[in-house]
Amino acid sequence: MNTNDAQNQCNYIPQELLKELTKTGCRLWIALPRETEEEERRVALTPEAVGILVEAGHRVWVETGAGLGINYSDNHYAEAGAEIVASAAEVYQADVILKILPPTPEEATLIKPRATLFSLMQLHRFESETLAILSAKRVNALAYELLQDEEHRSPILNLISEIEGATAITIASELMSNTHGGKGILLGGIPGVSPTEVVIVGAGYAGTVAARAALALGASVKVFDNDINNLRGIQTVLGHGLFTSNFHPNVLHNAFRTADVVIGAMRYINNIKRYIVAEDLVREMKRGALLIDLRVTQGGCFETTCCLSSKDPEVFEQYGVLHYCKPNVSNLVARTTSMAVSNVLVPLILELGDVGSLQTLAQSDAGFRSGIYLYRGKLVSDYVSSYFNIRSNNIDIYLSAF
Repeated sequence: MNTNDAQNQCNYIPQELLKELTKTGCRLWIALPRETEEEERRVALTPEAVGILVEAGHRVWVETGAGLGINYSDNHYAEAGAEIVASAAEVYQADVILKILPPTPEEATLIKPRATLFSLMQLHRFESETLAILSAKRVNALAYELLQDEEHRSPILNLISEIEGATAITIASELMSNTHGGKGILLGGIPGVSPTEVVIVGAGYAGTVAARAALALGASVKVFDNDINNLRGIQTVLGHGLFTSNFHPNVLHNAFRTADVVIGAMRYINNIKRYIVAEDLVREMKRGALLIDLRVTQGGCFETTCCLSSKDPEVFEQYGVLHYCKPNVSNLVARTTSMAVSNVLVPLILELGDVGSLQTLAQSDAGFRSGIYLYRGKLVSDYVSSYFNIRSNNIDIYLSAF
């Protein structure tokens, strides 16, 4: 068959089939370590997700006890086809590591050279020592927060934001009750009683879900954001009865003075501008009001919650306002979060196995490429480099060179 005949024949092959023919069928060696932080319950893969990967021909190692935080035993994972390993030193010898929290320096030391690491970035807890160790080992590292899909959306970051937005209303309802020392206010409203006033700063995914949940309970909700498109979007979704405003000083002051609950839900990842609610506004809030910051892992939304360290209390009172600043609120519903993360990761890992290498997938998938912050040990993320004040380069240079 000459070249022209071959070309004509390819023209009649469906694109889906052509895509299938280009798959290499690489078998991946995947590991699921147990998180070392005591309060961390989430895992990157549920047993159901492991079963799908094993059925596709991949090898999955699970460190013993990794799933106990979401009520999955080692037997659940073993029945799904995973191999249970006893130590962290062993599990970190896999080629692909799937974690939730960023690795500690001790964990980074265990990772074998040239491995591929998936995890949250959470720069406030990511140590420069860890970055140096991973770089020296020429590790490929991807951050869940930076991964994007074909529509330039952040699938894992968005789903965690949605979960945290809904959870924030549950937290507010509990902390405002007498059981937890609150004022004894029902979050919502009933006939003859003024509804609870909820102020949400940030009209993204977390803010939208929180507003929907609060409105469903009968609360009066006001949403503020610096982006008029975000405000237009949330009003389209929730209706014109929802109060929305940009950061107009007088409007913001009035809202904070009467608010029973304030929820911080601004997103700062890869954003040029950073808006922080001033301490003066918090000082003007009612005594006994509640402030929930969902962005502690991104540096905080309020001047009273910015730059909190692990040694600072996660729940404290300032100016008579109860501050709830626990990081990773989705940990309170860890099983739901783990299932949601698994739903995103499984297709991604399957695609990685199909194309045969991280380099090939990064070259063909811009969204996947955007999630890489270390490529063969080279820093390739402006978001990370600006935080550590280290120079980074465009990943395209390395993708074409290696």
